[in-house]
Amino acid sequence: MLTVDLIYQWLESVTDPEIPNVSIKDMGILRGVALIDDTSVKITITPTYSGCPAMDVIAMQVRMTLLGHGLKHIEIEMQLSPAWTTDWITEEGRKRMLAYGIAPPVRRASSELGLFEEDEVACPKCESVHTELVSRFGATSCKSMYRCLDCKEPFEHFKCH
Repeated sequence: MLTVDLIYQWLESVTDPEIPNVSIKDMGILRGVALIDDTSVKITITPTYSGCPAMDVIAMQVRMTLLGHGLKHIEIEMQLSPAWTTDWITEEGRKRMLAYGIAPPVRRASSELGLFEEDEVACPKCESVHTELVSRFGATSCKSMYRCLDCKEPFEHFKCH
């Protein structure tokens, strides 16, 4: 029998294309699942930032996953408000991000002055906080580039927003 929990379970295999070991659920991108009937669902997703190029790929992965489980009618809604925040990344998502070599956000965007403080970013390889910002923008605008001054490894940091 088709349930919302079962659909969430199926969608655990859909990952963020930029961090392929983190599911869209753990990234906070998957905002809702609604059953319409036994073969139809509505999925609500929120981009990590307006205009995120990965959203088309994510929507296609969601659709293909659900079609593969026999659903016939899949509606995907892009929800822009409220805007996505790094506060929506689950603890599991943060652990997986770190395991992938990306330093997760250090603080909560919802904390007082959270978006205006400088981060003390630990190296995901050696855990040293003896790091320096190399560039405010990494491969994508949601990440910045850092370098560890101890192990000398470069790494990305997912910015708080």
